[in-house]
Amino acid sequence: MTIKLERIYEHPGTPGFRILTDRLWPRGIKKVDAHLDLWAKDIAPTTELRKWFNHDPEKFTEFKARYQDELDANPATADLISTINTELADHQTVVLLFGAKDTADNQAVVLSKWLEDHGVHDDSK
Repeated sequence: MTIKLERIYEHPGTPGFRILTDRLWPRGIKKVDAHLDLWAKDIAPTTELRKWFNHDPEKFTEFKARYQDELDANPATADLISTINTELADHQTVVLLFGAKDTADNQAVVLSKWLEDHGVHDDSK
């Protein structure tokens, strides 16, 4: 029962319940090749926030705070928490997928921490 983060461009992908956390579909990835169980674009950062951040490492701290505020206000996050907890309870690995080149400062990292703080039960921590 664990949550992992993975860049969607990595091959082979980690097995488990695979959730794409990007609002936009990653370039060059065929939907059939992504092996997704869920595309959670409704919980991804808003277009405005994504464009403002533009993967600038100097803006990451502020991006993190703004994205957490968006998650707090987003009614779709409750369903995501429920889905992830169900998958973890069924002894599956949950993989949060992202397209960003920066593996340390991206929305999946923020989302993973936010989920942990809001009731997702990851036994690997």
